[in-house]
This record gives sequence, C-alpha cells and structure tokens, in this order.
Amino acid sequence: MPKVSKETAAIVMEMGPTTDRYSELDGYRAEFVSIGEDSDLTPLLVGLPNDECQCPHWGYVLSGRMWFRKDGRDESISAGEAFHIAPGHTAGADKGSEFVIFSPSEQIAELEAHMQQRAQQLHGA
Repeated sequence: MPKVSKETAAIVMEMGPTTDRYSELDGYRAEFVSIGEDSDLTPLLVGLPNDECQCPHWGYVLSGRMWFRKDGRDESISAGEAFHIAPGHTAGADKGSEFVIFSPSEQIAELEAHMQQRAQQLHGA
C-alpha cells in the first residue's frame, strides 16, 4: 500500500512563501503544504478557463485557515476540517497555515506548470 508523510515526501518544492512536500500515490498527488505568508492563487490562475482552477481537490487543514472562492462565494476551511472542492475555483490561505491536499496527478501537474509560467510572467523572469 503506497503511503507518504511530510518527512518522507519524495519532492520538496519552494514556491515563493509556500513549501510543498509531495509524492504520487496511485494516480493522486498527496501534498503537505506550509504557507509562509498570506496567499491568494487567483493571479496565477489567469489564462485557465474562467481564470479558475480546473482540478478537484480533497484535503484536511492541520493549522490555520484556507479559503476557496467558487460561484461567487467564499468559503473558509479551518484547522480540523476536511474538504472537497470541485473544479472551477480560486483559493488562498493565511500565513502559518498547513494542510494536506489530494489531487489527481495528471491534472495537478498541468495546473502547476501553468502556475509556474504565470509566476514567471508576473515577476518578469
């Protein structure tokens, strides 16, 4: 049975104020995320359909608060809460937040590539 922990994650990636630690588990990415400052992914999603994330996610907030915006509504998920968010959303999190998120591997890889390209565009790199 595949499994992963924050300490055993195969990949550690620093993206600005965010640290992602993840491994692939049977077609899903299991990702441990630590947020170093308040963040809003909305600018990184520009260029996707409706400028929104098209990947579903399931997860659990370990500490802090994250939020999703879908269909014009904002919803907060706080420490101790599990969630599922369907495609067609934006997201962000407060400084100091930590959460575990599961996403289909192929879709999250495409999303990540888009977000990295947008970050380069926004920061002139």
